[in-house]
Amino acid sequence: MDVMHFFSRKLVIGTIAAIALSAGAYTLFWPQPLPVSQRYATEPVQAGPLIEAVSANGTLNPVILVNVGTQVSGVVKSIHADFNDTVQENQILLELDPSLIRATMAQSEANEASARASLDLARANMKRTTALFKKEYVTAQDVDTATQALKAAEAQLALAKAQLQRDRINLAYTVIRSPVSGVVVSREVDVGQTVAASFQTPTLFKIAQSLTSMQIDSSFAEADIGAIRVGQEATFTVDAYPGRDFNGKVRQVRLNPTTQQNVVTYNVVIDVNNDERILLPGMTAYVSVVTARLQSVLKVSNAALRFRPATDAVIERSPADAEQSSKQSGLRGTVYMTGKKGLRPVRLQLGASDNNTTEVLGGAIKAGDLVVVDIADAGGTAKRSPSLRIR
Repeated sequence: MDVMHFFSRKLVIGTIAAIALSAGAYTLFWPQPLPVSQRYATEPVQAGPLIEAVSANGTLNPVILVNVGTQVSGVVKSIHADFNDTVQENQILLELDPSLIRATMAQSEANEASARASLDLARANMKRTTALFKKEYVTAQDVDTATQALKAAEAQLALAKAQLQRDRINLAYTVIRSPVSGVVVSREVDVGQTVAASFQTPTLFKIAQSLTSMQIDSSFAEADIGAIRVGQEATFTVDAYPGRDFNGKVRQVRLNPTTQQNVVTYNVVIDVNNDERILLPGMTAYVSVVTARLQSVLKVSNAALRFRPATDAVIERSPADAEQSSKQSGLRGTVYMTGKKGLRPVRLQLGASDNNTTEVLGGAIKAGDLVVVDIADAGGTAKRSPSLRIR
């Protein structure tokens, strides 16, 4: 009996020792939770300059683009200007075959001569009738008839002259001249082609008055148009010169809206200096208009404003934070700072943004404070993937 009691006692002691050893090993080898400051990737709040801008796409165009057409129909006889040619005002660009118009003008000249002869006859008849009336050989009615015939002959001659003048003008219109000095950017016709000027004037040439001064016609969304003002600076890039920035200035915000698929946009005209003549009409410009330029402001990373903690994260809240949030107005945002046991939300009043950082107008935060931007991996670095650019 004593032997059994001895072995039972040994078994209990061994079991207790095993449990103690297991607890020690658990404490020694089981990974302990990281401090809160190491669980999250943070970035410091900064103070410095901030430039806010809005972006859109646009098309480069000459400031003045003249469409040269024709008022008469005919076959293209000869062309005296081509693409990229520099032309002067009143220089001949194109000639139409004048044969039909010359024939019509010859007919008008004959009609004029006939009307002139009829007028001479009416005048002679009027003179003769007046003389006979004085001698009482004709009646007053005969005088009235002669007077009416004279006036009709005069009107017929005036009509013939007007028709002849119109045909002469049409003949002059067969020679197409440049209305302005500039560069030919487009030629729409070839020799032998028939142009018909009936209900709509056909375009023969497009002439840019100057390519040293150009403009960008850009479409900005209605959400951004309120921040754009005449005279604001603009920068843009084109695919032809990657990596190079060009400068411009807002000249006009046109009031006429364009609606496509329920999206309302407004045309903003931006003046561009093109002294190098490397920017060409029709190029796509990626425009950024500077709407605010701040020299020294408190700013926080947009990644911190986008960060939201997991549902099981410990959030430390204080009455002071709620009171501060209730006093804020305008655009608001929330960032998180690490506390002793979890994350502490900080309510901010926000201002301008450059798409990477946002101005802080109010909130319990200062330069150098660390704000959470994402959850950290085992090495302590952020695991976040590149986010979309926000405006």
